[in-house]
Amino acid sequence: MTGKDRRLMFEYDALLSRLGARKDIRMRVLARNGAGAPVRYRIDYLIRSICAVGNLERLGETEVENPPVFADSFPMEIDIPCDYPCIDAQPVYRFLTVSEDGESIPHPWHPNIRWFGAFAGRVCVNAPDSYSGIVWCVERIAGYLKYDIYHALNEPPYPEDQHVAAWVVRQGEPRGWVYFNEK
Repeated sequence: MTGKDRRLMFEYDALLSRLGARKDIRMRVLARNGAGAPVRYRIDYLIRSICAVGNLERLGETEVENPPVFADSFPMEIDIPCDYPCIDAQPVYRFLTVSEDGESIPHPWHPNIRWFGAFAGRVCVNAPDSYSGIVWCVERIAGYLKYDIYHALNEPPYPEDQHVAAWVVRQGEPRGWVYFNEK
């Protein structure tokens, strides 16, 4: 087994160990490489979180309220590139936005997760170093969904979705909408 395959198996064992007892996160392997090491995962977050806002067509207009809309389940896939764990080949974390049938899937409304455009669902984990473990990222993303962790200010490291970030600053925080997990 190569060093890369050992690292992939280490990540898999860490995911099993840390997520096995959790009821709010489910994991399954979608693809393995030739050595049998996982290279693609499906993570299902069973966490109530914001998935959109009301009056979306009028987002950003003064005097228009955009109250949060919630969902209870968010599917995400992790793709591990063939050069992982090279610094230039980090795993890609992306929430699913469309089902296999072409139906829209609620995806998180969070400043560190792209909601709009062609890259909708893409997650920015702002890892502290280039070798943060996959399980650390999966658990960090759970914190995103709970709004325990977010960066909404238009300054480094910059939010992934500027529109959502502006909503958080202008409406979500002032109205207490992003503190739903504290009630």
